[in-house]
Amino acid sequence: MTFTPVDMDSWERRSHYEYYTNLLKCGYSVTVSLDITKLHRQVKEKGLRFYPVFVYCVSRQIAATKEFRMGRDKDGNPGYYDVLHPNYTIFHEDDHTFSDVWTAYTEDFSAFYKNMCSDMETYRHVKAVKAKPGQPQNFYCISMVPWLDFTGYSAYTESGTPMLFPIITCGKFTERDGRLTMPFCVNIAHAAADGYHTSMFINELQKQLDTITLKEL
Repeated sequence: MTFTPVDMDSWERRSHYEYYTNLLKCGYSVTVSLDITKLHRQVKEKGLRFYPVFVYCVSRQIAATKEFRMGRDKDGNPGYYDVLHPNYTIFHEDDHTFSDVWTAYTEDFSAFYKNMCSDMETYRHVKAVKAKPGQPQNFYCISMVPWLDFTGYSAYTESGTPMLFPIITCGKFTERDGRLTMPFCVNIAHAAADGYHTSMFINELQKQLDTITLKEL
């Protein structure tokens, strides 16, 4: 893990960061309908599981988006991690609870896919919020709500101070006119990213879903 503090004297977002950190501690959420038609078709053709494939795609886009890799060091100074690892949820059918599991992100799709599938299998019976120990400091949250085709979602903390890392929530697949879509929500602190950055993140993620070629495993 590499954390690079920003140079406050030359940082183009200094005033924005300070305003949304000290004066108006707010975050925002954006929900869109992602087209997963092409990605889902590849997943089925290659006999893969959609969840780890999609988490890989999101993690890959976060790795390419500096504003979505923001954090603070032990002294509270802002900066950027070189990578964020996905912290995702697994659902327990027997008692309808969930657990968090994390998998280290690597650009190597085959390695990441196998590692996430292995982690999901290893910790699938662990009944705790945090099922896998050792969660790194540089993580982001992603979860699936496959029972609901929602049009909006928001997350907040009791302190009212939003987290700098993104919180991503996805929903139920919907097929219409030959297209398969899925609700996709991003929650993020305004101190970390503005509407422009979130728009570019979502637009580039959609391009990736349309063009990525998955390897045979």
